[in-house]
Amino acid sequence: MLIALWHTRPGLAGYDVIDAVTFCFLTQAFIGPMEVFGGGLQLAQRVRTGDVALDLVRPASLQLWTLADDLGRAAFLFFARSVPPTLVGAALFGIRVPGDPATWAAFLVSMALGVVVSFGLRYLVALSSCWIVDDRGVQSLSLVMTTFFSGMILPLVLFPGWLGTLAQALPWAAMVQVPADVYLGKRDVLGALAFQAAWVAAVLGLGALATRSARRKVVIQGG
Repeated sequence: MLIALWHTRPGLAGYDVIDAVTFCFLTQAFIGPMEVFGGGLQLAQRVRTGDVALDLVRPASLQLWTLADDLGRAAFLFFARSVPPTLVGAALFGIRVPGDPATWAAFLVSMALGVVVSFGLRYLVALSSCWIVDDRGVQSLSLVMTTFFSGMILPLVLFPGWLGTLAQALPWAAMVQVPADVYLGKRDVLGALAFQAAWVAAVLGLGALATRSARRKVVIQGG
């Protein structure tokens, strides 16, 4: 579909056909490490079962411990879920491959920041189970917001007017659109990384505040 669109509108949004195809396979590569469709954390289930009591008495931050676990999951899926289909896409359709090592380094940093932003958002969703009986509604809402505003369905550069401006300013853009643009060389690297780092600080900060509040909210049988 993207090939047909860019053949009809060459140079649309500053992308050419190869850029569009590359963007498509990059979004597929991001699905696993960034858990674009949600989940990846056992926290909500542990709250419902009461096992979170063990997590809260560990001599470590619940948020940072969960982040470390999620980063390990993302690293595994990068090699198991991201690299193989991207190589297949490159063989079948051809994709753009940066020749500058600095671009590769910036892309890997950008992707890592995107993973942390994804974790921060999913952590907040999972932690909501401390206040509500069932977090599936919040999970569903998060799924819709993520798939629409991350660039997973359609590059955010195609969104018109104020919607495009808003979409590219939201945290979900840091998960897909920004790393893809860094890879394609479509965005100032320092500006892109600063944008992602700002959202990392924001979502982790909110997560820390929510965790502190949850410690006073959660009641486990026996204390």
